[in-house]
Amino acid sequence: MRVIKRTAPKSCRLDFANLPGSDLRRAPDGWHAIVPLGGAKHRLWLSKVTTSGSALVLDLPLDANFELRLQAARRLWLALEHRPLGTSPLALPALRRRRLILALRALDGWQEGNSYRQIAQGLFGTHRVAERGWKTDDLRSRTIRLVKLGRRLMRLRCRALLRKGHRKG
Repeated sequence: MRVIKRTAPKSCRLDFANLPGSDLRRAPDGWHAIVPLGGAKHRLWLSKVTTSGSALVLDLPLDANFELRLQAARRLWLALEHRPLGTSPLALPALRRRRLILALRALDGWQEGNSYRQIAQGLFGTHRVAERGWKTDDLRSRTIRLVKLGRRLMRLRCRALLRKGHRKG
């Protein structure tokens, strides 16, 4: 029979004084820190600043943003361990980013009083908008959907951009 000696887990430590590029500021609700680690800037809220070399403990509330907070906490831990962070939890795929840009541009055109045809010409070019058959053109339907998405983003104050994978509204 083999006995395995277990050691206490290594705790993550963060020394703001010796961390180049870090910014620590006092606020009425506690301390706010921006910590550049692993090629990313981690934004932390601290109820109190501990002495250098003390263990770092995370408190994650079980709310609607728990999954996002958990991913951010994992990226901070990976940075402290000098491991690759992977992609940001807020990173948007290129096609979705392109669609959101088009939706916000379509919203701008709609708010200025342009017709769907004019908005489509501005978004996709006049050469792609057919002179005849506009009512059945797929660009017309796409433009209407983009305007609706832009209006929904405006109504939600663009919070939908932060909720990756969650559909609401």
